[in-house]
Amino acid sequence: MYLIREMPFKERPRERFLHYGKEALATHELIAIILRTGTKECSVLELSKNIYYKYASIKAINQSTVSELTQLKGVGKTKAIQLLAALELGKRLYEETFPVQTPMNRPQHVFDYMKPDLEMLTQEMFYALYLDVKSHLIKKQLLFVGSLSAAIVHPREVFKHAVTLSASSIIMVHNHPSGHPEPSQSDIKITKVMAENGRLMDIPVVDHIIVGKGRYYSFREHKLLS
Repeated sequence: MYLIREMPFKERPRERFLHYGKEALATHELIAIILRTGTKECSVLELSKNIYYKYASIKAINQSTVSELTQLKGVGKTKAIQLLAALELGKRLYEETFPVQTPMNRPQHVFDYMKPDLEMLTQEMFYALYLDVKSHLIKKQLLFVGSLSAAIVHPREVFKHAVTLSASSIIMVHNHPSGHPEPSQSDIKITKVMAENGRLMDIPVVDHIIVGKGRYYSFREHKLLS
């Protein structure tokens, strides 16, 4: 098993990090620092390159699972957990630095906030954003996973959290794994049902954002929600 400290000085990612700064390191070198060790067959740098080039992007790695990563030669459960934990920290850093207290009254703000959670997923996920009277976020709640239909996305699940949180309004957000955010007939039906329930409960659904790859669809912007 090769350790980073056994490599020639100029090739050690940790020393390069200290001498040149984190920005100077390639992505696979940063991964190597996280993994720390290689295997009997390859160095940690080679292992990190194999992982990065297999997935082709950090986003793709972040969307993988422990079981998927451990299918790669040289990656055990510990290494897979270390890597996914580091990427989760990066995602949480984004969430902390995003100005959440900015009112969620613009679809672009909602898209920017939800993009890290939804943009690269391979299955549909449905969130509700519960807002206060000034449109500030109270809570982000994942409600449904999988192909969405009016039978699955039930108003009871959406509005019970709104009542508990004393929310003044709701924004629904889900993704299209295809990357195309244009709404399906099922999306339109779900939106109409939720909007009607919101009017009855005096907790309006103020928008439904569909997240695609690099773009979004807003029911409010398209005047499908009043």
